[in-house]
Amino acid sequence: MSTAPVFEIDLAAFTQDPYPALAEMRDGGPLWHVPQLGATLFVRRDDIFTQEKRIDVFSSHQPGGLMTELMGENMMRKDGDAHAAERRATFPAFSPRTVRDSWTAEFRAQTQRVLDALAPLGSADLVADYAMPVSAEALKVITGLTNMDWREMDRVSQGMMDGIANYAGDPEVEARCHDCTASIDAHIDARVEALRAAPDKSLLSVQLEAGLPMDSVRANVKLAISGGQNEPRDAIAGAAWALLTHPEQLAMVLTGEASWRDAFEEYARWISPIGMSPRRVAQEDEVHGVRFEPEERVFFMFGSGNRDAQVFPDPDRFDITRDTGPSLAFGAGPHFCAGAAASRALITEVALPMLFDRLPGLRITGEVPFAGWAFRGPLKLPVGWPV
Repeated sequence: MSTAPVFEIDLAAFTQDPYPALAEMRDGGPLWHVPQLGATLFVRRDDIFTQEKRIDVFSSHQPGGLMTELMGENMMRKDGDAHAAERRATFPAFSPRTVRDSWTAEFRAQTQRVLDALAPLGSADLVADYAMPVSAEALKVITGLTNMDWREMDRVSQGMMDGIANYAGDPEVEARCHDCTASIDAHIDARVEALRAAPDKSLLSVQLEAGLPMDSVRANVKLAISGGQNEPRDAIAGAAWALLTHPEQLAMVLTGEASWRDAFEEYARWISPIGMSPRRVAQEDEVHGVRFEPEERVFFMFGSGNRDAQVFPDPDRFDITRDTGPSLAFGAGPHFCAGAAASRALITEVALPMLFDRLPGLRITGEVPFAGWAFRGPLKLPVGWPV
């Protein structure tokens, strides 16, 4: 097994706030084996950036991994030519041109409807009442599952996220995940005939047009729903919270001194919605004097790398003026997030500017708890505004 030094964690405390333990790990060394997670963790930014590209050693192909077993073998769990072929097939749904020409107007229309319903109320939970439906409605359009209610989209996404982070093996979490994947399959089946007759730029449609096997089609739609719902949802609400708790930085955005893109990129560095990516050791190797044996599990801790003081000065501080170029928020290597352009457009061109424009005087009215280490975001964000 890995010869990395052992670092023990309290899993409940790590879930509530992983950053103190991750900082202690970074200060103590580049690699740690965490028994509670059953994995060896890369915790420093430059190591993650370099080692994630070594797919011959740290492979995304994980036939026995939670994601593969629960969601099917999607392109994120393939390497080399197999990964490249499916990425090419899905690219038309996620390309910057498609996002610009097909999706952004849809994002605005759906977000406007959500805001029209919220504005007269004077109060809301910005997670459940805004970020959640805005993200889900966008994902319905991108995936092609326009027959799925936005509430079900959020439910199945969260169920899969919980399932693939279920390293403790909770059978109830696994059962909920299976229920969610079955729902997605049923919604896919109900849309196939119509999309074959009238193809569009949705993920489901472009895969059908490319002739991918249905197992791959299903797995890639589930992949898009898993990360494509929780990451924008958590980033919309989380970035709004960050700006509301740093009013001087919100003022910079509202006056044009900084941009919504600056705010989003810094938030995604500071509190990474996707905090880690797992890999399988495919062959013997050694990094920083630590030996790895085949079939061991490795976690690239993006959230830790994004707070590496060797790369980001004063890393625990939210600062929208900093250079976020080295951020690992969307990954690094061949598995860089395919939906990055769509996510950035939804959050920085639509969700954040429309929220603060429509609800002037927005303020936080209660506690804002966060949770998660593999996937992290606010659980609720109570707000109010003048009506």
